[in-house]
Amino acid sequence: MRIRIVDAFTDRPFSGNPAGVLLLDSGGFPGDPWLQNVAKEVNHAETAFAHPLPAGGDADWALRWFTPATEVDMCGHATLATAHVLHTTGAATGTVRFAARCGILTATADESGAITLDFPTAPLVPVEVPEGLDEALGAKVRSAHDTGRHIGDLLVELADEKTVRSLAPDIGALAAHSERGIIATAAAEDPSGGYDFVSRCFFPNVGIDEDPVTGSAHTALAPFWSGRLGRTELTGLQASVRSGVVRTSLHGERTLLRGRAVTVIDGELLSAP
Repeated sequence: MRIRIVDAFTDRPFSGNPAGVLLLDSGGFPGDPWLQNVAKEVNHAETAFAHPLPAGGDADWALRWFTPATEVDMCGHATLATAHVLHTTGAATGTVRFAARCGILTATADESGAITLDFPTAPLVPVEVPEGLDEALGAKVRSAHDTGRHIGDLLVELADEKTVRSLAPDIGALAAHSERGIIATAAAEDPSGGYDFVSRCFFPNVGIDEDPVTGSAHTALAPFWSGRLGRTELTGLQASVRSGVVRTSLHGERTLLRGRAVTVIDGELLSAP
């Protein structure tokens, strides 16, 4: 069984966010324990599993994502990685429709190799800053927003880009403040630097201390910053050690996420279901 490691939201190896990708036969998904064990073995933020669906339906492929600890409802970078594998291997062309726990998602590749994902926009709801969050994060929180059930994060605005970049949070303490984790963000210090806002994402409740580049988080970051900056098309820089760029386009209840991906490992998984 072929297994690939793909760096997503980047155009060069060893940056962006790595994801495992397994394309399965059309017989459906193996049992959850096997899927979880593979994700634990891959040990990246997410491993994507996809199998083709019968022609004529609402979607072309069924898609699931597992962290090393659990299954998640939505994942942007592993969807981008899966679409990249489908297109670079000739298994798909044009637009691919995925059936996932969060609904139907699409991924469209253009002639340059860039891929645009169509995801549901997170329904941001302002909330009070939870007691103890400033201490757990190690920075003063300006505002906080709940991001809804599909991603289950708390989006928090910090003072500036420098504060976001220098965060060294208490990961264990952060776990008490959201279902999945914390999206910390601030406006770009220099608007001419090629990006409009920065972010970092910490997801202790799904076994990820810090996610390198998070597509799903940008379904919340896009409406948040579009409202502040007055533009529907923005570029976000996720300022992790690996770093990556996500281009966003807000269309009401849908958010488009655009990025590139690079396959860095193409191997064989010897332990079959």
